[in-house]
Amino acid sequence: MNRSTIEKTLFLLCSTIFLGLGSQAQYSPTPVFQGKIGKTTNETKEWYPNVHPAATTDAPNVVWILIDDIGYGATSTFGGLIETPNLDRLANEGLRYTNWHSTAFCAPSRAALLTGRNPHSVHLGYFASESYGTPGYDGYMPFEKATVAEILRENGYSTFAVGKYHVTSPSDATAAGPFNRWPTGRGFDHYFGYKPSVGGSSQWNPLLYRDTQQEPRDPQGRHATELFANEAIRYIGELKEVDPKKPFFLYFAPGATHTPHQVGIEWVDQYKGKFDKGWDWYREEVLVRQKKLGVIPQNVELGPQNPDVRPWNELTRDEQKVASRLMENYAGFVSHTDHEIGRVIDYIEQIGQLENTLIVLMIGDNGTMGASPRDKLVNTQPTDETVLTEQLNKLEFLGTAKTSPNYPGGWAAATNTPFRYYKENPCWEGGTHNGLVLFFPKSVQHAGGIRTQYTYISDILPTTLELTGAEVPKKINGYQQEPIEGISLAYSIDDPQASERHRIQYYETSGSYALYKDGWKVSFPNDLKSPNGAFREPGHNDVYLFNMREDFNETNNLASQYPKKVKELQKAFEKEARKYNVYPLKNKWETTNPYMLKYYKGRMPRF
Repeated sequence: MNRSTIEKTLFLLCSTIFLGLGSQAQYSPTPVFQGKIGKTTNETKEWYPNVHPAATTDAPNVVWILIDDIGYGATSTFGGLIETPNLDRLANEGLRYTNWHSTAFCAPSRAALLTGRNPHSVHLGYFASESYGTPGYDGYMPFEKATVAEILRENGYSTFAVGKYHVTSPSDATAAGPFNRWPTGRGFDHYFGYKPSVGGSSQWNPLLYRDTQQEPRDPQGRHATELFANEAIRYIGELKEVDPKKPFFLYFAPGATHTPHQVGIEWVDQYKGKFDKGWDWYREEVLVRQKKLGVIPQNVELGPQNPDVRPWNELTRDEQKVASRLMENYAGFVSHTDHEIGRVIDYIEQIGQLENTLIVLMIGDNGTMGASPRDKLVNTQPTDETVLTEQLNKLEFLGTAKTSPNYPGGWAAATNTPFRYYKENPCWEGGTHNGLVLFFPKSVQHAGGIRTQYTYISDILPTTLELTGAEVPKKINGYQQEPIEGISLAYSIDDPQASERHRIQYYETSGSYALYKDGWKVSFPNDLKSPNGAFREPGHNDVYLFNMREDFNETNNLASQYPKKVKELQKAFEKEARKYNVYPLKNKWETTNPYMLKYYKGRMPRF
């Protein structure tokens, strides 16, 4: 390497570091001096500006925990068969919300969560990596719609994010910058996690970033979720050592349980043999547990199995062996995630902060991920013998860095009990209905309670602001702020019978759309994106209408009985779609993003 090349490399490196650090600066315009300037110090009256916002006395800490790609019926917290004692603890000492919803994909959900607005309203109706040149889809969250971190930092909080971010455009997520749309450019003092543009990565030795700089690979090769928990604990500890009274906001969003399902064998082996009865048995067992726990209405019955799932008893013995181990592997992955979350909670308790901490636990940023044709064990047809032999030979390595497993669609459907279908689908509850827990000792008077009011992912930010007493400045970083669109659910904490306040909500993904309004839900699936027919029921080609207050898991389509209600709700969707940048409706992977077109060169992206 010649001298000129070395100098250029050093210049770029120094520039990158400079820009990366500069992106973390807080907006602090110089105020008008309010003292008095004299010719001497005796004639001068000093005055110091309030450069750093101060939190209110005893302002609570805030922890948001977001688990990736997990179904309503997976964890023991909501009646599932996967043991999650730390999540259970939060729910048993807090409140379970059983009617909470997200979008059908991770990036739009995270955009809505972080900003308290609808996903299309903040330009992330789909992935930033598959952007389209209209306001609902261009992938650039407006600075006029601040993130929770930007708001809380202006209220005197330290702000940390670890894990998965996924709302930065790939064109900005390089060493060339700009860095103002990285997490540290959107209000977080520190970030440790995946490249902020990506949606998934290996759990073993992944590519990670610290603030805006690539992190060296972990020399011990530890699991990503363990590394994320370590950093969360370190950030909190360092803050409290320097300033014990300053509150913190922690956004803990591990890549778990997104594919690949990877975890140590010791976690997998804890579930050995526990799923050998199959996914049809799992659904029935979990339904009983959910009713006993009170997280579904007592009148709920299982709907028909998803059309892409074969009955368990039709699988061969070898197919069942592979399928059972894949579920054991996933269950171990979930329990390991619970363990690492528990480490963070335990640390907050050890330093005497838990009683003054609001924890929002979101078990899912969308429904569980169904199997696709590229997964090894496909459920729509008997498995090819060559593929099956390959799977059998790899079972002992399942979950290690040598494998990148997903589970079959039968387990995806089972862990979504009592709902049908999967992630990607905004028209069915299986794509958008998730478990929510609020833990806040200061406010929750009836620990272990159930709340059934309809809520949406954009409601978490205004709820957090109300419970902490934080206020949204008129301007943040010089940008005039636009209204928050979510609705605080704090009203429901003391009153389980309170009338729901989030009365209308649209959904849209890949041209499929739906609308919830006052207990009714209308859906218009777009089957162009569904090669396996899993998004429309066989024989149905138009519209679905459900009375959600009587039909919790969408088993009775009322569209033909109430055509006027269909038209009423379709008209309401049209109004919401115009208001929040939903149009134009697009098919899956329909993009004009020059970066992505060049990168993929005509190949369909895979996540």
